[in-house]
Amino acid sequence: MRSLDFAAAAFAALAALGTARAAPVTYRVDPTHAAVFYAVSHFGTSTNRGRFDVKGGTIEIDRAAKTGQVDITIDTAHIDSGVQALDEHLQSKDFFDSAQYPTGRFTADKIGFDGDKVASVSGQLTLRGKTEPVTLTAEHFNCYLSPMFKRQVCGGDFKTTIKRSLWGIDWGLNFGFPDEVPLTIQVEAIEQS
Repeated sequence: MRSLDFAAAAFAALAALGTARAAPVTYRVDPTHAAVFYAVSHFGTSTNRGRFDVKGGTIEIDRAAKTGQVDITIDTAHIDSGVQALDEHLQSKDFFDSAQYPTGRFTADKIGFDGDKVASVSGQLTLRGKTEPVTLTAEHFNCYLSPMFKRQVCGGDFKTTIKRSLWGIDWGLNFGFPDEVPLTIQVEAIEQS
């Protein structure tokens, strides 16, 4: 009987994906499938990479109206570069000042669509208490019926490049470290009933 219930739910989800929905749908960000990744050139040789966890957030999508809203909290107090000393430096006042600003935030109220799929998200990124506009470009955006949650999950990789000095993160610029930092925000969010 459970397989029949799951099959019915799967059919309903696939039908919903094929047509625009008539009302906004709210999704809760799944922190186990969400993170912010950065990459910084190290003197033009190798690339230092790392990640921040995403603490949570909500996403609202109205495919029929081609609108939506995003509110995601980034955990800047937990940085993973793979090197503990570098993590501690990134958490210091030289970079994210995580003791004073343990979280960052991305909010958006402008979502661009390609058909009924999210193609871009324009909003505001807050780091170190400063807010600047950012536009993210969606890659691999998709929705699927989760066999674990028995609900629709939507997500993708969202990419942008920021100029870190706009947020007062300028340590190392005089050494030749780049101001521009590519970011990828990986996010999956679970439909709420």
